[in-house]
Amino acid sequence: MRLDWPGCLNARDLGGTPTRDGGRLRDNALIRSDSHALLTPAGVATLRERPPALILDLRWPRECAEAPSPFAADGWYRNLPLLADPLGYDPPDDSYAPMLDHNGERVAAAVHEIAAAPPGAVIIHCHSGRDRTGLLAAVLLGVAGVAPDDIAADYAATAGTDAAAMSHTLQHAETRYGGMEQYLLSHGVSAAEITTVGRRLVSGRAR
Repeated sequence: MRLDWPGCLNARDLGGTPTRDGGRLRDNALIRSDSHALLTPAGVATLRERPPALILDLRWPRECAEAPSPFAADGWYRNLPLLADPLGYDPPDDSYAPMLDHNGERVAAAVHEIAAAPPGAVIIHCHSGRDRTGLLAAVLLGVAGVAPDDIAADYAATAGTDAAAMSHTLQHAETRYGGMEQYLLSHGVSAAEITTVGRRLVSGRAR
């Protein structure tokens, strides 16, 4: 569901996304967006009316210095860069597989933060809300039990994207790691943390 956050063009609540076992993501559990530095004063006020449990700003520190988040001083804000700077690889146009492979510890750090967050909404964003946010959203949706086609469809809801790129990424994760849960386990996320994340995201999740 698109969110009316004045200034942001790519804010949406992933609540209602179906899972393979017949569940659905909770409303106001996982929100993805573009940079909050784009928010107008009215947009900042809108978000503050219902403060989240956690904001994960996935941008590099230099990006945050150039365009600071209006929430940087809040206790629920974390700047947690998802990518190394410099990247150390040439990103292809049709897959995020290298991003997944080269940034396992950073992805794991983000999941640690989400697992430890108090109850409430988790908001993830980068600059445009496309690449870094798209990859982390895919990891989280995979943990929640969302089917690959639905993960790719969520990614494709962002302007300028192609669902095939995310489908290729998910195929790579399955082939190389055995899926997103195994990917996280191999990078130091505990089974208990994965369970915690699944429970906070999915209605009726009992595991």
